[in-house]
Amino acid sequence: MPRYELGIDVEKLDAIDMHVHLEVDSCGHASLPAALTEASAKYFKAEDRSPSLDKIADTYRELNMAAVVFTVDARTQLRHEPNSIKELIEGAARHNDVLIPFGSVDPRMGEEAIARAKHQALELGARGFKFHPSLQGFDPSSEEFYPLWDALQDLGLPAIFHTGQNGMGAGLPGGHGIKLRYSNPLLLDDVAADFPGLTLIMAHPSVPWQEEANSIATHKANVFIDLSGWSPKYFPESLVKASNSVLQDKVLFGTDFPLITPQKWLGAFADLPLKDEVRPMILKGNAVRVLGLGA
Repeated sequence: MPRYELGIDVEKLDAIDMHVHLEVDSCGHASLPAALTEASAKYFKAEDRSPSLDKIADTYRELNMAAVVFTVDARTQLRHEPNSIKELIEGAARHNDVLIPFGSVDPRMGEEAIARAKHQALELGARGFKFHPSLQGFDPSSEEFYPLWDALQDLGLPAIFHTGQNGMGAGLPGGHGIKLRYSNPLLLDDVAADFPGLTLIMAHPSVPWQEEANSIATHKANVFIDLSGWSPKYFPESLVKASNSVLQDKVLFGTDFPLITPQKWLGAFADLPLKDEVRPMILKGNAVRVLGLGA
C-alpha cells in the first residue's frame, strides 16, 4: 500500500471528529484484553463496540465529516499486543477523503518507541500520535520519556493524550490495575513547557482536574482540549464557559466513537449555551489549524 496522503476537501466538511477509535483489525485481533473491552462497553453503554475501519469511514462519509482514527499501543502494561497500526494507516489511505490516521507507540519501549514513531510518521504517513498514560502505565512528565517527546517535536505532528476519568477498567477490581493519576493534565504541563514546538491535545473533559486543564490550555499556546468521551450535557460548567470565551480557539470536537456516536454528541452539543460564531470553530475550524489542513 502507498504511504497515507491527505485526500480531504476541508471546505466541503461540516465537522472534524478528533477522537475515533479502531478497536479491532481484519484478523479479528482486539486492541484490548476482553475484560477491558467488556467493561468499557458497559460503562459507555455502547451498541457496537468494535466497528471495522470501513464501517467507520462509511459512518463519517454519510455525516459529511472527517475523523481522526487511532488505537493505543499499551503492550508493556497490558501484556497484550495492539491491533495492527500499519493496517490502520493503510486502511485510512483507502478512505483518505474522510479518515486521518494517528499512530501510537508504547513509550516504555524506549529507543524502539522512537524508531516506531518515526516509521509510522515518515514511512506510513501517520498524521499524529495517540497516548493513554493510564492505560500504558507511564508518567508523561518523567524525563525518561523526554527523548520520545523530542522526536515527536522534530516530526512536527500533534499528540493526543488521554486525561481525566477512565472508562477503561471502570467497575473492575482495582480498575484492572489502571492508575488514574497518570492522566492528570498537570503532568502534561511539564511536557508542554519543555517542548514548546510539540502540539499537545488533552483528550476529554479532564474530570476531576478540569480547572487544571483549563488553566494549562489557556497558558500554553501549544495545548488544546478535545471534547470527546462525554456527552456535552455533562460537561463541567467551567469548560463550557471557557469554550465560549478564552478557549474558543483551543477546544476541538471529538466523540470517542464508537463509544459515543456523532449524532448523540451533536444532539447534546446543540443545547449548550455557546455563541453562534464559536460553534463552527469547535466543530471544524480549530481542528483544521491543529491538523495543518489549511491552504
